[in-house]
Amino acid sequence: MSAAQRHIDAFLEMLGIERGASANTIEAYRRDLAQYSAFLTGRHTDLVAARASDIAGWLTAASTAGLSAATRARGLSAVRQLYKFLVAEGHVAADPTHGHAGPRKQRPLPKTLSVAEVDRLIAAAARRAETGEGIEHLRALRLYCLIEMLYATGMRVSELVSLPRSVLAGDARVLTIKGKGGRERLVPLNAAARSALDRYLAATTGEGRISTTWLFPSKSAQGHLTRQRFAQDLKLVAEEAGLDPERVSPHVLRHAFASHLLDRGADLRSVQQLLGHADISTTEIYTHVLEERLKKLVHEHHPLAKKR
Repeated sequence: MSAAQRHIDAFLEMLGIERGASANTIEAYRRDLAQYSAFLTGRHTDLVAARASDIAGWLTAASTAGLSAATRARGLSAVRQLYKFLVAEGHVAADPTHGHAGPRKQRPLPKTLSVAEVDRLIAAAARRAETGEGIEHLRALRLYCLIEMLYATGMRVSELVSLPRSVLAGDARVLTIKGKGGRERLVPLNAAARSALDRYLAATTGEGRISTTWLFPSKSAQGHLTRQRFAQDLKLVAEEAGLDPERVSPHVLRHAFASHLLDRGADLRSVQQLLGHADISTTEIYTHVLEERLKKLVHEHHPLAKKR
């Protein structure tokens, strides 16, 4: 193993243990850092010997290759954090990323659904849950429960599908969620979500059922339902509801949860806590969604809008 790879592995191990970074974050950083290290090798240098000119050359090469501003910004963030770690560990005297600003990128507004569209989606899932038998009926109950819980809580899909059964201990009206960085938060369950959960639990904890660690178990390597399978099932329900499946995903339902709360007067700080955002600036993007909706409303319906 090369010295560069040992430094990268040590940094990624630190991210996981000390900062509680998710497996997805660590894997994304691993790819970015591997590409950066390969670039340095092509310039006949390495992580420890790299200079500011190498960072500039790498960013220029990434731009020339057509990588998006978001991808380049994430890569620079990974490299910058790596060098902070190497400086702290005494492997590098000075950080070569110092003075290099990340590429400016316009943050896209999150895609969302209207209240009526979410109602149609839930109604379609509810109809599924009323039909079928055996394993298909159980899957329909599970999907209906997942949709109701996701829209009621705004959880990240990774948080939802990996819920342990132990989360049901205590007050049935709230769930304790462990989110990014190991941070815990409370999310409330409304009556509809609790009812859907009760139906699902009744079907999975009856006589002959095998109890597991997970609330939504499956035969996947993780032992619980995967994000990909949930997303696939959700798109099938979207089609049945007459919605464009390309517009519907678990993350879009999380966006709908947030934007609908703000639309009805919830304060930004409360929505931030419910979503588990570490920085309120991340939550503020939903206020821009509401602004765009109001602009569109005025443009389409104000009597003078089309005369100007």
